[in-house]
Amino acid sequence: MLRIPVKRALIGLSKSPKGYVRTTGTAASNLIEVFVDGQSVMVEPGTTVLQACEKVGMQIPRFCYHERLSVAGNCRMCLVEIEKAPKVVAACAMPVMKGWNILTNSEKSKKAREGVMEFLLANHPLDCPICDQGGECDLQDQSMMFGSDRSRFLEGKRAVEDKNIGPLVKTIMTRCIQCTRCIRFASEIAGVDDLGTTGRGNDMQVGTYIEKMFMSELSGNIIDICPVGALTSKPYAFTARPWETRFAYDGLKRQRLTEPMVRNEKGLLTYTSWEDALSRVAGMLQSFQGKDVAAIAGGLVDAEALVALKDLLNKVDSDNLCTEEIFPTEGAGTDLRSSYLLNATIAGVEEADVVLLIGTNPRFEAPLFNARIRKSWLHNDLKVALIGSPVDLTYRYDHLGDSPKILQDIASGSHPFSQIAGITLPYDTLDQVRNRLEEVSPNLVRYDDVEGANYFQQASELAKLVNQELLADPLVPPQLTIKDFYMTGK
Repeated sequence: MLRIPVKRALIGLSKSPKGYVRTTGTAASNLIEVFVDGQSVMVEPGTTVLQACEKVGMQIPRFCYHERLSVAGNCRMCLVEIEKAPKVVAACAMPVMKGWNILTNSEKSKKAREGVMEFLLANHPLDCPICDQGGECDLQDQSMMFGSDRSRFLEGKRAVEDKNIGPLVKTIMTRCIQCTRCIRFASEIAGVDDLGTTGRGNDMQVGTYIEKMFMSELSGNIIDICPVGALTSKPYAFTARPWETRFAYDGLKRQRLTEPMVRNEKGLLTYTSWEDALSRVAGMLQSFQGKDVAAIAGGLVDAEALVALKDLLNKVDSDNLCTEEIFPTEGAGTDLRSSYLLNATIAGVEEADVVLLIGTNPRFEAPLFNARIRKSWLHNDLKVALIGSPVDLTYRYDHLGDSPKILQDIASGSHPFSQIAGITLPYDTLDQVRNRLEEVSPNLVRYDDVEGANYFQQASELAKLVNQELLADPLVPPQLTIKDFYMTGK
């Protein structure tokens, strides 16, 4: 349950004249002028040198900086020269000042980057031929573009023991450059403090302090956020190169159509263009009545494709959709979007000031939604309350209890939380609330009447609708279990 602040909404409506278009730009009087390699650009106060350079299309090399994380300034790869300044500055952490002329490719900037790259490569092993990050490695690309062709370090490289942090993330910590991206992601986004640094200088290591797993539902994200090959995918290890894609074994390969095909005069399938195929399909659909059209979706179809397919069926006045167990034909309804469309969006949680969780654990049921709740809790002083069994979330919340009577008290306005929410629902009993939910979103109250997984019966009824014959053998698809998602090498 999300609630946008009423005061904010009323103020916005009262100050918005008819036909007013809201803009997100800053008033021109508040902008300051800076120069990037002599090119003028207007930026907001507080803009960093790196952001000002990106605004004119100038890419500054970086390892530790990420636009969704806090600024650490560890790698020093983003050093640039400011005209008339005695030393180079870190572009990711230095806010611009009026009239600055930023020199991104001066001799001093190039020499500073070469020196930083030389230090980073002093202990980095030459593992590129056997590293799974090869081909998408920031260190590999930037060393070729900004580094030198020789090194003055003749000592041996240090070796760091690898850590076992779970079944998904493979660690080769000798390759780590201590950018702390993974640490900041874990603490700021995932909300866990499992990762950190130990030691100083040349002895610094990134790990979990003690031997333990990285227990987070978002742990796989540190694979892509790592700029080098220190953190890679354990199931994907030594499988293919990045340009050959990852996790391709999760899709169907045999007899998969990659180009549209139509039957010619001899009844043979021949390749054709997408325009021709779509025009033929449109012509066939127009020749049938709405109820004569049906659609079958496979088990690997994503939610966006299902919504698009359902919208297409609705356009031709049909609701005959057959998919998997959780979306049977009878339960699909006239409009699949009624199962999730309410008065709030996923991004809307960042504008709400109160969130009420009822019998749920968003950390494991909706990790991305939970990440937005945590973001709003950190930066917007969001209040979170929970009704149901206590769960381990990545933010603090008020546990109101697990009795259904609490919902009735909140709805009637007699519960103290109703004052925090600032709203009283016009219902006296839970049955009235349930009836209203059934009108707005039917699938929210369909927990007790979901049809069984009788695939053969569904397919048989679907075949009768489209006047087709079906084989007599029952269709029993294999059921996936949780262990199937962690099978590697077999």
